[in-house]
Amino acid sequence: MLVCPHCQFSNPDDHKFCQRCGTSLTEITCQACGAAVEFVAEQCHKCGAETAIEWRAILTPKLADWPAASPNFLDEQQRYRLQAPLPTPLTSEIEMTVRDCQPFQASLIELLEAEPLEAEPQLAAVATQAIPAVAQPYVEVRSQSPALPQIHDAIEQAEFTVVILQDRSQLPPLTEMWSSDEVLPLQMLHWMHEMVELWGILQPIGYAHSLLKLDNLRVDEDQLLSLQRLHADGTDRSLDLRDLGTLWQQLFAQSQRTQIGSIAQLCQEVAVGELSGIDAIHQQLEAIADQFQPTADPIILPDLPETDFAAAPEPIASSSMRLEMGNAIEEVSNEGDDAPTVVLPMKLLNLEDAGRTDIGRQRERNEDYFAVHSEVKKLESPSGRSLQAKGLYILCDGMGGHAAGEVASALATDTIRQYFETHWQDQLPKEAQIREAIQLANQAIYDLNQQNNQSGSGRMGTTLVLVLIHSTEAAIAHVGDSRLYRFSRRRGLEQITIDHEVGQREIQRGVEPGIAYARPDAYQLTQALGPRDENFISPDVQFMELNEDLLLLLCSDGLTDNNLIENHWRTHLEPLLNFQNSLDQGANQLIDLANQYNGHDNITAILIRARVRPNLDALKP
Repeated sequence: MLVCPHCQFSNPDDHKFCQRCGTSLTEITCQACGAAVEFVAEQCHKCGAETAIEWRAILTPKLADWPAASPNFLDEQQRYRLQAPLPTPLTSEIEMTVRDCQPFQASLIELLEAEPLEAEPQLAAVATQAIPAVAQPYVEVRSQSPALPQIHDAIEQAEFTVVILQDRSQLPPLTEMWSSDEVLPLQMLHWMHEMVELWGILQPIGYAHSLLKLDNLRVDEDQLLSLQRLHADGTDRSLDLRDLGTLWQQLFAQSQRTQIGSIAQLCQEVAVGELSGIDAIHQQLEAIADQFQPTADPIILPDLPETDFAAAPEPIASSSMRLEMGNAIEEVSNEGDDAPTVVLPMKLLNLEDAGRTDIGRQRERNEDYFAVHSEVKKLESPSGRSLQAKGLYILCDGMGGHAAGEVASALATDTIRQYFETHWQDQLPKEAQIREAIQLANQAIYDLNQQNNQSGSGRMGTTLVLVLIHSTEAAIAHVGDSRLYRFSRRRGLEQITIDHEVGQREIQRGVEPGIAYARPDAYQLTQALGPRDENFISPDVQFMELNEDLLLLLCSDGLTDNNLIENHWRTHLEPLLNFQNSLDQGANQLIDLANQYNGHDNITAILIRARVRPNLDALKP
């Protein structure tokens, strides 16, 4: 199976072009000049740059007298070619660089990630057993942080076992970066914060030693910590956070940099055990970071507007919300301490999107409608790269008899899209502009209802969920029960919007959820665009910062019914945080999932994937 590098579609082994998008399956793109180069070539024929795809291999021998002679390849398929001969015999583990001679061929790990296996527990068990034991820890943690080693493949033979990893050996060592006078204290605090987070991931599975080997710690092009590989903890004693504090002291000692008193004290307290526990260290890092940056704006919690198609209150400023530091609506008040403690100003590195809609298995018409409009400009300079991006994402779920729902959802989408084409310039639109766009959409549908003398259930209407992204800022608005979810490694899955329906309205009034949803009208909408005039519409408007890599999902209730997202996020959303995985394919898999478990309604999904990195230029005086 050949995996297309552009759309990740799986193609037969004998194909030369992708069946879906037409991309060549025999050529790769030269990163230096953009020329198409056959993947068997080691250099670009136009500019001479190296084009070979290389990986880092960790080989562990099983037999004492192996090999009698160094092989040319690590595998029987002759995919991974050795760049240098192996010692003969090989008596201990060795690391080496290997060249990928079949870069489009799906690896074992990629095959397991390509198809969700949660519905096939026996198949999942067999697939897991196919992964060598030495590779299991890499698979277990691979999606929890981009700093962790990224596994590509694993091979087990009678004579040896090999783990194939992304090659990070050429990245600068952390010790080198720590010694640089250009590195600001806040950046060092950020690295320390990353180490504490990684400790929480690796220590429970017995691989905290990976953080204690200085030559294993690297810094990528975006100034983020990167681990080359995993190192198992020894059996002589259990590692704890005191070992991490000692490592920090070692870093400062080797760098010969003058320590800031508060940071030196923190290192000492952690090293001797006076300050223990990840949460306590996070809090201390936050306190020190406050010396170097302004405190983030406080979060303002609103009262949810109550609208039962009775006169809605006039919109007020407090009905918008600022979502900071990855807090979900229902988690802001009691989980804010779990938010990132050392926050650097961010820049956008990548913004991708994909949208799909499907009629479902039971409906005669598709009354869902969506629009995706994004503009991305790439900026690159000696100090790094970033993007200037604008993204408009609209999803509507129409309702009404005689195809009126199709008309309402399309009319609302087009009205809002046209509004922002003329009212969105060089910064994210303000709340007043967002409300005006939504009111115009409501008025357009309402006027059409009046012209057609529609009444009761014949009056057309639509729900709405809207996302606007401008660089690292985003605005969110919704009316009805179409939802926005956010997923990140740090925070997991969060439902950002609260459905405008009777059950939720009653919960906001203090009614127990079980009682609220026992009502026969619990799922009846309390507001929608079109059936009533502007006095009956009060959209929820929120703002958020993109301060971590994340995935946003806009979806209609055909995808969210029966807690489908909550039950399947681990297989259908979490893998999409990997930027090598296709959003188009992910959207298709969500549609297939909804048709499998729901299918009674139209299904629409919009996926947005943002990648950010610290903007160190913003910290310089």
